[in-house]
This record gives sequence, structure tokens and C-alpha cells, in this order.
Amino acid sequence: MVDTAFPPSVPADAEPRRRGSRKSAGGITLRDVAQLAGVAPITASRALNTPQAVSPRVLQKVREAVERTGYVPNLLAGGLASSKSRLVAVVVPTVIGPVFQGIVHTLTETLAAAGYQVMLGQSGYENSREDALLEAIIGRRPDGVVLTGIMRSPEARKRLLASGIPVVETWDLTPNPIDMLVGFSHEEIGREVARYLHRLGRKRVAVVGGRDERSQRRMNAFAEQAVALGMGAGDGVPMHGVVAPTTLGQGRAGLVELLQRQPAIDAVFCSSDLLALGVMIEAQARGMAIPRQLALVGFGDLDFARDLQPQLTTVRIDGTAIGQRAARFIIDRANGVEIAQPVLDVGFSIISRHSA
Repeated sequence: MVDTAFPPSVPADAEPRRRGSRKSAGGITLRDVAQLAGVAPITASRALNTPQAVSPRVLQKVREAVERTGYVPNLLAGGLASSKSRLVAVVVPTVIGPVFQGIVHTLTETLAAAGYQVMLGQSGYENSREDALLEAIIGRRPDGVVLTGIMRSPEARKRLLASGIPVVETWDLTPNPIDMLVGFSHEEIGREVARYLHRLGRKRVAVVGGRDERSQRRMNAFAEQAVALGMGAGDGVPMHGVVAPTTLGQGRAGLVELLQRQPAIDAVFCSSDLLALGVMIEAQARGMAIPRQLALVGFGDLDFARDLQPQLTTVRIDGTAIGQRAARFIIDRANGVEIAQPVLDVGFSIISRHSA
């Protein structure tokens, strides 16, 4: 007959050692679970890791012991034995930026369906924390790393290459990716928006954009193309830079500053939909008719863009496609599948609505 009483190392209240320090008291171990279930530790391990290898009766006893003790298997130990952590690290500039929510959600869902969990890291827009963050990630040996943007730090790039961990860079394009890449051209977005406004007959365009590197490349390409098409003022295209992540209030302040410098502007390209919303609110507060007096184009196609009055013209990036493809790259590489096309340009779309 199996003794179902808790062993001395497993308190009967199933909340072991919370009153003392974890370091001195330790935690519930697999051996404790096995003792409570009345089986050998190796049998308990099989029940947790390969349940089909034990009888239903033994499996039930081990599961009951786990439920009573609150035991959580040491996934790191299992990962070391199998060379698989079942973790994928995803690095984004900010966790509050709505433009990245689609890609993070899709990555999480697609990877979870394949048995992986996402570890999310925030690098910041100035890349000040990127090296330290990636060092911590690499030290945990995830099965893959997904970066939002191109790795610019030579030191971090070297460490990622040396680690041998599959890496997918996203949200940008480069001729020299670390490993795999799913993205689009920020420069081409800027140029195409300038051409779009030129086709609408706009003569004096301006920019409100974040100072982060990707937004700056978008905005600079827009300004260069606008000047080439004769849409700049005497001193080029007025540009108002703001600190990322961008906000509605920055958009309002940006339009105020631009109008002080160049009252005749008839179109504004913003590096985010939130900035564009701020510009729209400020323009309407000043009695400026959109789009008759001022055309407006955003970036991101956030959910609210189609619900505004007037609806916001914006640049749409298919974050779902980026997330799905990046997740598939990681899963395929983990399974030893050769990636035939490791660099993928998903492109972009200008969604034409009433604001332009």
C-alpha cells in the first residue's frame, strides 16, 4: 500500500517554504513529487515528459502529486538535455507601441502552436540597452531570436553570429542580414508617399517624424523625393522631429511649429498614425479643412485610422505576414529544414482614404 501522506520535505498545506527564504529552504523537487506519488523519480520524470511511456494509473498519481505540491518542472534542465529551450526571444523597441502589436501577437500564436513560448524584450529606440539585452538573451540560449529592425551594433552582431542561434531580423531591409530577414524598405515608403502626394497636386509638403533611425530614413527619403518633384519650399521640406515612441500631443505641437515656419504647407507626412491624429486635431482646431487645405498621411494603419473624420490615409505594413513568416523561419530551422529564401520583402500599401 502506497503511503499518500506528504513526505517531510513536502508540507501538507501544499505551499512549501513560503515563510522562509527560497535560498535556504529550497523548493519542491521532482524527488518530492515522486515520493508523494509512490513512484521512482525516473518514473515521475517519464510521466511529466513522455506521459505515453507510463500507465494511466501512474500518470494520474503523478499528476495528482504535482497538483498538490504546485511543482513546476525545470524546463531549463530538460532543455539542456535535449538542446532545446522551447523559447524564442522577440526584441521590440517598445512594448507600448501599437504598431508592433500585430507582429508580436502573430509570433506568439504561431510559435505557441508549434510548442514554443515567446520571451519579450524591450530595446528602446536609441539602442542604448540593446547590447546588454541581447547578451542576457544569448546567455539563456533560446531556440531563436526575432529582432524588430536591423542589428546595427557590431558587438551584438558578432555575438549573435557566434552563438549559432537562428536569428530573424524584421521591419527593415539590408543586403547583409545576420541570418534571415522579413521586412520592407523604409526609404521606398518615403519616396512612394511623396509621389502619391505629388499625383494629388500638392505643392508644399512637410514632415512630422520620430527621431529614431528607421523613421528618419523614411522621412529623409520622402523629403528628397519631394524636392526632386518640386514640392519643397525655398529651403527644402520643413521637418519637425520628435522623440520616439511618438504621441498625439507631439503631432499637435509639430503642426504648430511647422505652420510658424511655413504657413503655406498643404500636406504633412507623419511617421506614425498617432502623430497624424495629433496633426489632424490641431488642424481642425485651427479651422483648417482636411484635405482641401491640408492633406495628411500617417504610417501604421492602426485600427482608429478608418474611424476618424475624415478617415486617415496611411501606410499599411502587414505585421501578421511578417510575424507568421518569421515564426516559420525559426520553427523550420529548429527542425533542420533548409530555408530556400531567407530574405523576404513583404512590401507595403498606401491606404487611400479621405485625409489625402
